[in-house]
Amino acid sequence: MSVALRVIAPGLSTTVQDLGRAGWMRFGVPPSGALDPRALAVANILVGNPAVAGALELTLTGGTFAVEGGSICIAIAGADMPMTIDRAAAAAGRSHTLRPGAVVRLGTARHGMRTYLAVRGGFAAAPRFGSVATHHRSGIGGFAGRALAEGDLLPLAETTPHGPDLRLAAAPPSYPRIRVVVGPQQDHFTHAAIDALSSSAYRVTHAADRMGLRLEGAPLTHARGFNIISDAIAAGSIQVPGGGQPIILLADRQTTGGYPKIATVISADLPVLGQARPGDILRFEAVGLEAAVAARRALQDWLDALPGRVSPIGTLDSEDLLAANLISGVTDGAG
Repeated sequence: MSVALRVIAPGLSTTVQDLGRAGWMRFGVPPSGALDPRALAVANILVGNPAVAGALELTLTGGTFAVEGGSICIAIAGADMPMTIDRAAAAAGRSHTLRPGAVVRLGTARHGMRTYLAVRGGFAAAPRFGSVATHHRSGIGGFAGRALAEGDLLPLAETTPHGPDLRLAAAPPSYPRIRVVVGPQQDHFTHAAIDALSSSAYRVTHAADRMGLRLEGAPLTHARGFNIISDAIAAGSIQVPGGGQPIILLADRQTTGGYPKIATVISADLPVLGQARPGDILRFEAVGLEAAVAARRALQDWLDALPGRVSPIGTLDSEDLLAANLISGVTDGAG
């Protein structure tokens, strides 16, 4: 019997995602991929996979899985979803080796929207257009091109759970606002609209999924109508239809669209959008291309350094000792 995870409860929407499929948008194929690639990388590195390997993306309500056929090694990263292994609390930020029959449960996220569950060796999903990322609207990627369902069996690509469990203490780079580059159709908006985008707060509505986020806030008024000849849509494009409320397009977006785009979220800040949930407040800041490129390089440097920041469970280095609170409570120093 092959080693696999059995889906006991799939949660709100659980799919297989990697970094998505590049180079196919001109054929009408959306890229898909993890909405928080930082968290995907962390989960993968903790189990010894390449940062880009496919993993499970769990949305808001978590899910429950059982181990079949042999031992496996798992790790989670992303939204703050409480995890239990055989009903005992288990921590994020480290890997866990699970015996056959073990049951892993992730509860509803306390903060954030999406958590990534990686398994050492990855999942044996068949690549489509060079990626295992699931795009359920077209039925490609993952397992059967859809969100997971109760009873699904997810075989592993490699069954090598041996080796020490690993831990990682590395916070990703963060920024208080969502940075955007204005355009490409800023001439379709009034100056007041462009100012409002950077000075107003926008709430994420319940119309939010892997395709995009509809926001609610100060209307962004058009100067030249709200229809354009359809053109390509990038990840993070902020479309504004006739009602003046912005829509941010994400990984499962359509490849072209006919609403003008007032700005584009920089790639380094897209993971923040992947963790945004209905009711969250977003604020934007306009930056130039140089700042956008610098932010992307900083994120990539952080991702590239991840493999060197893991260590086996049970070891301490000088950084750990300096960060640890080795004495709790109040003491007069008398031993």
